[in-house]
Amino acid sequence: MTAVQPIRTALIGFGLSGRDFHAPFIQADPAYSLDFIVTGSPERAARARAACPGTAVLATVDELFGQAHRLDLVLVCTPPASHVELAGRAIEHGLNVVVDKPFAPTSAEAEELILQARQANVLLSVYQNRRWDSDFLTLRQLIDAGELGRIHRFESRFERWSPHGLRTWKGTSGIADGGGILFDLGSHLIDQALQLFGPVSTVYGETARHLGAEDSDADDDAFVSLLHESGVRSHLSMNLVSGLSAPRFHVLGSGAAYTKWGLDGQEAALAAGLLPTDPGYGVEPKEHWGTLGVPGDTRKVPAERGAYPEFYRLLAEALAGDGPVPVDPADSVAVLRIIEEVHWQAGG
Repeated sequence: MTAVQPIRTALIGFGLSGRDFHAPFIQADPAYSLDFIVTGSPERAARARAACPGTAVLATVDELFGQAHRLDLVLVCTPPASHVELAGRAIEHGLNVVVDKPFAPTSAEAEELILQARQANVLLSVYQNRRWDSDFLTLRQLIDAGELGRIHRFESRFERWSPHGLRTWKGTSGIADGGGILFDLGSHLIDQALQLFGPVSTVYGETARHLGAEDSDADDDAFVSLLHESGVRSHLSMNLVSGLSAPRFHVLGSGAAYTKWGLDGQEAALAAGLLPTDPGYGVEPKEHWGTLGVPGDTRKVPAERGAYPEFYRLLAEALAGDGPVPVDPADSVAVLRIIEEVHWQAGG
């Protein structure tokens, strides 16, 4: 019996995304090997060598693509302005690609990447990891089970208190380069709404900038209202000026409502060094569970376990020809079109 060879993987970028959201899962999954990390920062290179012993750390993508014959998969974990170029180069070398959200600065560029991957006969996916948040998985289970009846309104928020503004490129890159909170957190909120309730017929949005440099048009406060073809109305809010929190989810249905406070704990756990293989990974404490019901009749809902590793499990199956990619890049094009519509309405 021939042993199955691991998926030879390269990670471009070792900031927050590469360090916390990709490298730990590749290292924890025996279907993969993490062969290369590319970062031009000496500090990040040192962190990569410490976190990923045995992985070659390179300074440039030219060095990486010179080793293309030793690779199967490239993860693009860099600022969005570079996504199209880097993903395109990987595809040209016949490599499968995962691109961080936002997929690309424009829907037209994203569509071109999809076409390029199809013509090259390689797989292309987008890392929309929030589809495997504990709270989202729990809400999806409730909806599928009919616990809320017919959904009227879906309120979803990523609201934070960060008076210094967006970090790094997210606040300094302009809208044309994929900067701002609507591209960043909005990519998650819109994707989740589309996954739950389907395509939209009407988009309304507002954006503002309260923090950071005056010479950037990157927004740090946004609201998006979507009327889905299914009849559900989604209200999506994201900002960095919330000194006090509002519910993460507030969902109104004909049979009941569901309210959930607080964020999924996987990001914080990963930042604290918890490994995806640890027994407590993705488990939400009972005191954080959401509430389902109507006045006089409510109950706490046990949270589904957060499951970011599922993205890479499904990706390995897809690469073996046993299923679709975990995130269809066409879904992310739909997200980008909504973001573009909101920015157009805002005069961006």
